[in-house]
Amino acid sequence: MKLIVGNKNYSSWSLRGWLAMKQSGLHFEEITVPLYGEDWESRKKQTDGIAPSSGKVPVLWDGEAVVWDSLAIIEYLSDKVGRERFWPKADDARAFARSMVAEMHSGYQALRRECPMNVRRRVDGWEISEEARGDIVRILTLWAEARARFGKGGPYLFGTFCAADIIYAPVVSRFMTYGVGVPGFAVAYMEAIWTHEWMQAWVEAAEAEEWVIEQWEAPKGAGK
Repeated sequence: MKLIVGNKNYSSWSLRGWLAMKQSGLHFEEITVPLYGEDWESRKKQTDGIAPSSGKVPVLWDGEAVVWDSLAIIEYLSDKVGRERFWPKADDARAFARSMVAEMHSGYQALRRECPMNVRRRVDGWEISEEARGDIVRILTLWAEARARFGKGGPYLFGTFCAADIIYAPVVSRFMTYGVGVPGFAVAYMEAIWTHEWMQAWVEAAEAEEWVIEQWEAPKGAGK
């Protein structure tokens, strides 16, 4: 198996795919393709790299099978190693986790637009829009409910590390980058995610990268 990812500093979806591979416990080869680099257009057309049907990262190659979407990668790996590795066992918890994941997968466009992931950066005086504020409030509300109802068994959203934590890990990074104020329970959750050994490995690699994508270094809404 091999996983093609983009720059670790910027690619939130690559982080999700990579965490999913780590969670699966399966051996894989990691290949990094710098986003929007000189060979981006040519590399994303190659059949031995980025999926030709999508031109996106992350992409999982498993023999003849090609999976190019973080949520699809989670589901594909869940089929291979067992649902319980990624999803809570109880029906009510699993239903809530799947709904949270689906909402993150398709929503929060204002937060994504105004606050692109940038692991290395810390922004002072970020000027939040009302739309992005609404996204943040919604995320914190879901985190609070998940922790209150299902988080008794550990520090993560559903107690133990699962697909929901994988999907929301880049949000933790964004909140830290842009200095988003959060209540105490969320501080504790973010600390659990940020100090996870896999997350720390990703952060260290991101900090060691030399690539810079200028349009993601000056996000809309950042302090003047």
